[in-house]
Amino acid sequence: MAASRKAAGPPANRLLGLLPPRDYARLRPHLQRIPLQYRQSLYRAHQPIGFVYFIETGVGSLVNTMANGQASEVGTIGNEGLVGLPIVFGDDRAPTSVYIQVPGAGLRMKTALFKKELTRSASMRTVMLHYAHAFFNQVAQSAACNQFHSIEQRCCRWMLMTHDRMQSDEFLLTQEFLAMMLGVQRTGVSAAAGALQTAGLIRYRRGNVSIIDRRGLILRSCECYGVSKKEFDRLLGGRALRKVQSTDSVIKPD
Repeated sequence: MAASRKAAGPPANRLLGLLPPRDYARLRPHLQRIPLQYRQSLYRAHQPIGFVYFIETGVGSLVNTMANGQASEVGTIGNEGLVGLPIVFGDDRAPTSVYIQVPGAGLRMKTALFKKELTRSASMRTVMLHYAHAFFNQVAQSAACNQFHSIEQRCCRWMLMTHDRMQSDEFLLTQEFLAMMLGVQRTGVSAAAGALQTAGLIRYRRGNVSIIDRRGLILRSCECYGVSKKEFDRLLGGRALRKVQSTDSVIKPD
């Protein structure tokens, strides 16, 4: 896919925004802005990672595929992170794949250039490693969440996380993606989304979600949304994933 233009203006990606100005200045000429389309592959399992991606809007899905072809989503990446974490750890491939589940836009950079800049900047390595830690914590929290919380609670959590990453109240979120996120059949997704729509929290039609009542979603979600968000803020300098609304300060009852 051809890049449309070079990156310009302040970074919309959280990691780029956390870099010292000198680090970002070196990266900027090599960052190419591209659209991120639904189901677009960013890298494939066991194949060399040619580019790293800094998502600005949209959501990438880290997917593990079994020998029988069944696939499970094990992590998600949005405007808080980087697609291509194996590069940070000195590898050039992974047993997982990443593809776009919620379309948007982002910046890409050739892996070789990114590795070169990582080598020359300790401050850049620190930022990327903090993100890697936060991402690991998200994956661990999701594993516990899938074990202990209801489909509806988990659905609220993923919708809130996607809302954070889109900077918009409306976005594409297919039943297929939600089912993969939640580890359930589509019938379970339909029931959970239907309940949230009946409660007036969202509007969900043909894979398009409109967030109507964010406060209500937070109250209906499990604690995992707040735990993961707090950990990202702790490790990545405290900047919110989206413009903080007063509804985000709701204290949930025990």
